[in-house]
Amino acid sequence: MARDTRAKPAEILTVRQVLDELGGISRRTFYRWRELRIAPACIRLPNGELRVRRDVLNDWLEERAEGVAS
Repeated sequence: MARDTRAKPAEILTVRQVLDELGGISRRTFYRWRELRIAPACIRLPNGELRVRRDVLNDWLEERAEGVAS
């Protein structure tokens, strides 16, 4: 059997999914973080909706872990 060696596409999360992953923070808080430029990097779709790649969210969370040396 031949293995598929193509890279698996990154999982893309909606803002609602990100809010749920972050323990149910409010949409207002997320958009405030965006204004302050402290939210995870987002992708703006042509229809104006935002998405966050799973790996970007995971990296963003790792960077904020307490006790991590900078």
